[in-house]
Amino acid sequence: MTTGPREAETQIGPIGALLCRVMFLAICLPGPVLLFVAVSQRATLSATDHWGLLVGGLLATIVGGGFGVWGLRLVARSRRDGRRLAAAGVAATAEILAVADHSNGEESGLKLRLRISGAGFTTFEADAIRADDSALVPGAFLAAVVEPEERVFSLV
Repeated sequence: MTTGPREAETQIGPIGALLCRVMFLAICLPGPVLLFVAVSQRATLSATDHWGLLVGGLLATIVGGGFGVWGLRLVARSRRDGRRLAAAGVAATAEILAVADHSNGEESGLKLRLRISGAGFTTFEADAIRADDSALVPGAFLAAVVEPEERVFSLV
């Protein structure tokens, strides 16, 4: 599978992964619970309450389920990236080609354009976001680890 290079997700340890999975699973549950109450208590609820629970349950299931599944996939991807880099990662060097300011609304940092090279894979360019640091200037070199087959990398 040849895809564009990408930086590995932030590595989550086993305890953090378990806690994240429990949290994202908890996010998925309120919608189905509301739907269950709406269906099982239909005889005791007024029509307005029944339809309110039904619509609320559907919306909570869609939104909470979507967010919960997204979070569960993010945790799985983080764990997979960590295992992949530990098993097949090779040492590499990342040269900073360009630095630009980056802001995602809440946090500001630097967007780095990198040229990553090393033994066992062809040199490629990729982007990474880092916190502000005066040492991150064009021409500087950073240590990296690359999984050559998928071109997943992590700056050390």
